[in-house]
Amino acid sequence: MNRTRTLLAACLLAAGVAHAQVATIAPPQNVLQLQASGTVEVQQDLLMLNLTTARDGTDAAAVQAQLKTALDAALAEAKKNAQPGQLDVRTGNFALYPRHGKDGRISGWTGSAELVLEGRDFARITQTAGRITTMTLGGVNFGLSREQRERVERQAQSAAIESFKARAGELAKGFGFSGYTLREVSVNASDPGFQPRMRMMAQEGRVAAADASVPVEPGKSAVVVTVSGSVQLR
Repeated sequence: MNRTRTLLAACLLAAGVAHAQVATIAPPQNVLQLQASGTVEVQQDLLMLNLTTARDGTDAAAVQAQLKTALDAALAEAKKNAQPGQLDVRTGNFALYPRHGKDGRISGWTGSAELVLEGRDFARITQTAGRITTMTLGGVNFGLSREQRERVERQAQSAAIESFKARAGELAKGFGFSGYTLREVSVNASDPGFQPRMRMMAQEGRVAAADASVPVEPGKSAVVVTVSGSVQLR
């Protein structure tokens, strides 16, 4: 009999604990989900020029050698004006692939090479590109430097936070509450990256006359920071 009473008491105790746990994890009341964003437009201050060249022939080694010669000459010219942050020089894609005839056999080889000029000194970059005679302009891209992007992100973030706080306060009053407390929040920034301004040139020939600048015109990038989360109305 005593053993039965003990088991019954244990069951009642377990049920009480389970009920308490259910009550504890009950969904929160008067919680509001919302988001706000801040946007700042800024002039693009980073330029990237893609210079390319292509070669074609029946001998793969010869085509590769021609590409290397053109790329080496372009590198030598570009490095004369290279300056960290202002004009950075790097090689891009270097590819060699076969061409097949109607019979399925290799009938020749086609290859291409790429040189990238990137930096904040637009005049230095475009003038350097104008002096390179072994490659042609394949594309123009604009973007934001890391320093510019970080500075603008801070501005957009401040605007987004203030907008989030103001909206939370307005909604709290609209629902009849005196205020709110912050429960959780996340902050996300968009990366505008490079934005292309394509100006394709002829595959053969010079980019421009000697010492002449390639004409470029930057636009603006919009940096957006979004703040989202939940608040407890009180």
